[in-house]
Amino acid sequence: MDTKAFKRSLQQSENYHRKGFGHQDEVADVLKSEYQSNLIQQIRDNNYSLQRGDVTIRLAEAFGFCWGVERAVAMAYETRQHFPTERIWVTNEIIHNPSVNQRLQEMQVQFIPVVEGKKDFSCVSADDVVILPAFGASVQEMQLLNDKGSKIVDTTCPWVSKVWNTVEKHKKKNYTSIIHGKYKHEETIATSSFANKYLIVLDMKEAEYVANYILNGGNRDEFLAKFSRAFSKGFDPDIDLEHIGIANQTTMLKSETEQIGKLFERTMMRKYGPDKLNDHFQSFNTICDATQERQDAMLNLVQESLDLIVVIGGFNSSNTTQLQQIASERGIPSYHIDSAERILPGNRVEHKLLHGNLEVKENWLPEGKIVVGITSGASTPDKVVEDAIEKIFALKASAALV
Repeated sequence: MDTKAFKRSLQQSENYHRKGFGHQDEVADVLKSEYQSNLIQQIRDNNYSLQRGDVTIRLAEAFGFCWGVERAVAMAYETRQHFPTERIWVTNEIIHNPSVNQRLQEMQVQFIPVVEGKKDFSCVSADDVVILPAFGASVQEMQLLNDKGSKIVDTTCPWVSKVWNTVEKHKKKNYTSIIHGKYKHEETIATSSFANKYLIVLDMKEAEYVANYILNGGNRDEFLAKFSRAFSKGFDPDIDLEHIGIANQTTMLKSETEQIGKLFERTMMRKYGPDKLNDHFQSFNTICDATQERQDAMLNLVQESLDLIVVIGGFNSSNTTQLQQIASERGIPSYHIDSAERILPGNRVEHKLLHGNLEVKENWLPEGKIVVGITSGASTPDKVVEDAIEKIFALKASAALV
């Protein structure tokens, strides 16, 4: 399939919308009242710090809603206003934040149902409106919706589209796209759908395995078993790793994406020589600015003297997990919560372990004066951060009274 030609054709269709519907001002007022926070603005204005009682809060200097997320949510709200009576669907969660997705459901914006692990589009008709979320949608999903004649509202983040363009460049030269990402993540599923040949690597360890195979060969069956759900149909590691290009899920850890890119550049240079490198390797900068800014801010935050860090964001949010990983690597007690409701009475918190399950931690806030670092993922509204901070203040205040 010529995915580039299909997207060009889709974008020229009268059923395709990517620029909103002219209700920006009304929607901006609603979003401000529902998601913004006077307290968070106060902390920002006070050099990202606030002390109340025994608690000092230190906010990361970049956190929360990024431009792409804000744009996607605003377009979803505009869509509901512009189509007040039509059925509206979203192909996935609009962003990885439970409160925002819950709010959309209250506005009668429905999610495509999943049946036996697969999305079931049979409920969508030509009269319906379908929103493509900030992560994007696969080419196959877009084609299906286009064939149905449904109205499509595309909120895909431009940074994600930039990665798709990179994959198209790989495909044009018949290169295999090596994608740093999570094969189950909606964004990576969408990105891989634009590739002809692809291989998804989760981390540096998997990348090193692939690099070693390129240089030294190995057990083909073992390779295919190891990446069984992470490569394109008909992928052959003995043939399809001779020409490679690097792409990434935009929410992955910036430093790791860079290291993986450099690893494969060195690998192809060793394999084919410096003079042939450009015939076997392509790399473009596709790291999202917002993800990078939040990670850099977190790296600065962990340099401060902190008793613990609270990372706020959806449990399925990749960029939030990367922020938690930065704290974890430095041995700072960190708690990933998706909302203030996870902060429980009796000095307990229900939090998600890094790459693990939920657990309840007893006596998580130390006695006496404490300094708490706070950050949030790119899909987390300021209001959610405010609610968590207020709950921490209240917990410590009640403990002081006992």
